[in-house]
Amino acid sequence: MHAFQDWLYRTFAAVAWVKPVMQSKWGWPLSETVHFLGLSLLIGTIGMFDLRLLGMGKRVPLRALHKLVPWGIAGYVLALLTGLLFLATEPDQYIYNSAFHWKMFFMTLAGLNVATFYLGFFRRVKLVGSNESAALPAKMIAAFSLFLWIGVIVFGRMLTFYRPPPCGSEPVTFVSTCIPPR
Repeated sequence: MHAFQDWLYRTFAAVAWVKPVMQSKWGWPLSETVHFLGLSLLIGTIGMFDLRLLGMGKRVPLRALHKLVPWGIAGYVLALLTGLLFLATEPDQYIYNSAFHWKMFFMTLAGLNVATFYLGFFRRVKLVGSNESAALPAKMIAAFSLFLWIGVIVFGRMLTFYRPPPCGSEPVTFVSTCIPPR
């Protein structure tokens, strides 16, 4: 895994055009703003849908709420693209950061969770009308989705508080959490 991290570092560090843009007066602040707008769209729409699956706001049919999901997908794309800009600007501060590792883990689980939902339960869920409840498996997926996206936000915030130190004499573990000498 350490070799993979090293490859990721070299790959993102090689994206030379990003640094001058991101290190300009407005590059990073504008990207942060777009990143948080994307997260707001994502969590706002997916969160409402998940809460409805859990039984809140039963007067709203799930099919109507599902029409908002493309806004959540657009938010995800905005957050992903700006996240890649951050990663290409300061790859060592992300690739070796344990908070980033957890954020990526939670995002991966969230992706698997949404795939499980759409491949296994969505056909039945979209038929749930107003004042009706979703089946228990769909509720469990919704609760897990909320947990995972909250985790993505928490670990994303922790990125700035847990900066990886330079590696000392400690042995290299499976996942490196210190910046190797270059």
